[in-house]
Amino acid sequence: MTDQLFAEDAYLTSCEATVVDIRDEGVILDRTVFYARGGGQPGDTGTLRWENGMARVTDTVKMGGDIVHQVEGDAPLVGHSVTAEIDWARRHLLMRTHTALHALSGVIFREHGAKVTGGNMDDKGSARMDFELDEMSQELGKDVEGKLNEELNKNRPVHVSFLPRTEALSDPDLIRTKVSLIPDSVDPIRVIDIEGIDKQADGGTHVKSTGEIGHVTVVKTESKGKAFKRMRIQLEA
Repeated sequence: MTDQLFAEDAYLTSCEATVVDIRDEGVILDRTVFYARGGGQPGDTGTLRWENGMARVTDTVKMGGDIVHQVEGDAPLVGHSVTAEIDWARRHLLMRTHTALHALSGVIFREHGAKVTGGNMDDKGSARMDFELDEMSQELGKDVEGKLNEELNKNRPVHVSFLPRTEALSDPDLIRTKVSLIPDSVDPIRVIDIEGIDKQADGGTHVKSTGEIGHVTVVKTESKGKAFKRMRIQLEA
């Protein structure tokens, strides 16, 4: 399995690694700072560099326990030592966006007791989250926007920890999605704790404090059906 360095330190922008496999789908390294898309967060882009060569990483995906770096052009060979480097500005925006979504889910859960039924984000600072809510309105969106930014402006720290699977799943507050999306093979489970706002099992990348996120605007509220309501947000550049 690929050693996922980003899981413990999302601020690592590069690492030295060894190519352990080449597949039609891409390059597999023994360790990486590249996040593979999942849980609504896009995969990282960036570069792989080695002696006399460089490849552009256009996407990062997961295949079993391996992280696959999809590349343009020539790929390094198995055994090559490479420098793997992410597009940091893009990643940091995704980290800000992901943490903003967690804070949003925490505010909605605190105010309305609603669980998350889905979510997604892009690399432009926009995202959506779906909730098990009976009602949704522009007024509710503005109210949530005010409370969300009030919490973010408190510059609350964000902590990463790892819990044994049995311990994590015994705490119902750690699974805020309507259906648990954590594969049975994941043990221990990674937990993201935004102090005083939200604490959830999650595998994505996050900022160290809510002060890094900036202002968040609720740009649209939608009703997609009974107990299926959507809120779209946008981060400032």
